[in-house]
Amino acid sequence: MPERKHITRSLRFTLTAVYSLVFTLLLLGVVLLFRARLENSLNAQATDQLEKLSYVVRSYLRIETDDGKTFKAAWFFDTEDKEENNLKATVEHVIYIADSRGHPLEESQAYQALGADSVDQIRKVINKDTPEWIYKKDYLIRQFYVYDAHSHTQKFFVAIGTSLASNNAVLTQFTWLCFGLFPLVLITGCAMGWVFAGRALTPVLEIAQAAQRISGSNLSLRIPSRKAGDELDFLVETFNQMIERIEVNFNQVRQFSTDVSHELRTPITVVRGQLEVALFTAQTIEQYRDAIVNSLSDIERLSAIVRALLLLSQAETGQVILQRQPLDLVELADATTDQFQIPAEGAEVTLTFHANCDRCTGEFDRIQIERMLSNLLSNAIKFTPPGGTIDVAVERDGNEAELRIADTGQGIPAEHLPHIFDRFYRVRGPNEQASPEKGLGLGLSFVAWIVRAHGGTIDVRSQPGRGTTFRIRLPLQQGAVAREIEAPTPAQVLPLS
Repeated sequence: MPERKHITRSLRFTLTAVYSLVFTLLLLGVVLLFRARLENSLNAQATDQLEKLSYVVRSYLRIETDDGKTFKAAWFFDTEDKEENNLKATVEHVIYIADSRGHPLEESQAYQALGADSVDQIRKVINKDTPEWIYKKDYLIRQFYVYDAHSHTQKFFVAIGTSLASNNAVLTQFTWLCFGLFPLVLITGCAMGWVFAGRALTPVLEIAQAAQRISGSNLSLRIPSRKAGDELDFLVETFNQMIERIEVNFNQVRQFSTDVSHELRTPITVVRGQLEVALFTAQTIEQYRDAIVNSLSDIERLSAIVRALLLLSQAETGQVILQRQPLDLVELADATTDQFQIPAEGAEVTLTFHANCDRCTGEFDRIQIERMLSNLLSNAIKFTPPGGTIDVAVERDGNEAELRIADTGQGIPAEHLPHIFDRFYRVRGPNEQASPEKGLGLGLSFVAWIVRAHGGTIDVRSQPGRGTTFRIRLPLQQGAVAREIEAPTPAQVLPLS
């Protein structure tokens, strides 16, 4: 078992930490944004209030003089009107009125506590067309000017203010409330992140646990899909497909090892038996010679098996590189068929060839295509009884060529069709024993590899007593990419209809 990592190094902790950091930053950003919006809203209310009070000042204030030199501020409120009295009280609570030299005409105690404005500030406001907004302690001040009521030419400085204490209290209360709840919200968010990260990683942990349980005797294990259609389901599906491929390959390797052991054990046992018999019983040179000849025959068969296995292994691992060249399949199939005319006549089988086109040219490896046709024709002659027929056909269908080898032989039972391209697999009758004359069971494995290496497909249609048809389709495009195959298995195996 691998050493268990510290919790801080786990993926779940990392995901939770990242989620918590992002959540904290977002939450802090939201709090600061809402606080800024609240502060702006409160300031806007204060500004709007001062705008209205400025209108009241301009409406009810008169700067009067008796001698043209001494000025005083006079208010024209209706003392009998309660609403106007309230306005007057509000305006006069924080107000300061002065001439351009800084001599006050009226000053409330609240404004006096804030500190007098300098002459430079007063003249700056008087000379501006727009009001001046300043902050004094907890007050927002609006400074502007008004004209005298007599000549309307002399300007006077006016400053009114409103307290921001209630606004600041609201902001302080909001801030404390947010930051008071912040730890609770953060802890809750981290806990939820930990839970959801664990739930999200559950399929990953199941895959890891399943991988630990997988062994050569337990490759059928699969992880059930969550049916969520997300990335984790895709991971589960990919993992299951990988295990399926591993299971297929493992079974093929195990079957290959069994087949090789069986195929090599028989000739080795025979050679050993013959040599032991010769060693203990042979008395003449002829007897020793016969034993040696028989042993050499079995050794030759053993060498053939080893060579075939080596070549097939090299082919499947990509060590055999196709030597592609422009090749006319019609010409090659016709020539290969002619080479088998004599064996066919010896087996009293009629062998014919026809094509639906004059030429069918593509990029192929001549040696491998000849080997493919030779294996198929050899099998067809071997398993077709006297009086039967074998038909070889080449047809062009768009950008593909179709090679068809059909015989009227004994056929292949349906239960054998899925396995005929497996190594060492040979179709036997119920009372039939394996024999060297029936071959090694590797020919069709080579055929399947050659077809797929050329980017083609092969299927088989067969029915006992009616014969077998192999149909091969190969692409004719220049530079067609060869398909890599994991095992020489057919694309399709179908019963003959």
